[in-house]
Amino acid sequence: MTEGEIGWITAIIVGFIAGWMADKFMHTHLPFGWAAIGMSGAFILNAVAERAGYHWGGWVTYLLLGFFGACILLIPLRIYIVRTRVPRPPNEW
Repeated sequence: MTEGEIGWITAIIVGFIAGWMADKFMHTHLPFGWAAIGMSGAFILNAVAERAGYHWGGWVTYLLLGFFGACILLIPLRIYIVRTRVPRPPNEW
């Protein structure tokens, strides 16, 4: 990011929030695993966007890219959770 770069502390806080939002959106219910996933998703998607030639800056863009990156990283986990859950009988719905 060339314009409006954010610092490391801000990147950690924004990645933390992005991971929490993605965890709530994807219904994975991870105990604090969403923090690392949010930060890594933000880092990965920002690196991909910068490599593709998009130079966005600021914490709002970092938050959006972190949210989408965390959702992408949570898809395999969500598929695993859904496929391995024990089915309940219809009278317990």
